Amino acid sequence: MQPLAIQPDLVERAYGAILDAICDGSLSAGTRLTQEELALRLDVSRQPVMQALLLLRTQGFVCETGRRGVMVAALEPERVLHLYEIRGALDGLAAHGAARLGAAEAKRRGPAIIAAGRRAAGARAIGAMIAADMEFHQLLYALSGNPMIADTLALHWQHIRRVMGAVLGREGVAESVWDEHAAILAAVVAGDAAEAERLSRAHAQLSARALASALGAEATAPSPAKEERQRRTR
Repeated sequence: MQPLAIQPDLVERAYGAILDAICDGSLSAGTRLTQEELALRLDVSRQPVMQALLLLRTQGFVCETGRRGVMVAALEPERVLHLYEIRGALDGLAAHGAARLGAAEAKRRGPAIIAAGRRAAGARAIGAMIAADMEFHQLLYALSGNPMIADTLALHWQHIRRVMGAVLGREGVAESVWDEHAAILAAVVAGDAAEAERLSRAHAQLSARALASALGAEATAPSPAKEERQRRTR
């Protein structure tokens, strides 16, 4: 996280900086958060940090750890599956509509996004990968002809962004994600609505199942880091 200059919207900026760090894995699940440390890192007073943490707790990104403050909440496998079940259906609908209505625009704008995503994947730049991933899907939403798709997903977009970061951060996954995006784009550009929808749904389902499985395995595997977190919260 980068230091923040003192400005009137410090709560919003502190919230954004902390959330970005959670989504890109800089602040991993189980990390204990203190107002003092965050205020120092962000170069602000404790007050905006406290307000930002309250908002993040309400949204489920951080959770209480008793008298010791708060920590980054874990991603729950079942929640990931439920979230991506909804996302897969809406992404499929968006790709179907984009193939029918926006093939020419997808051909014009899509390749640059794919290229940016591949560059970010090659550099292992999680933040840039998330940004490119979001841009790709939001392009399809915009071309779908149905503004309710983007409006509906916006309600859950920050949690989707966090799952994106967790998926893209796993070894060997980032490159295959962009292969899948390129295949979806090719179907959209070809005007093949059924194939674009099928690929989009499969893309969401595969990502969610792989991450949920990995999270389940991590939850049952003993590790020094987990034991240390448990010791700190006692």
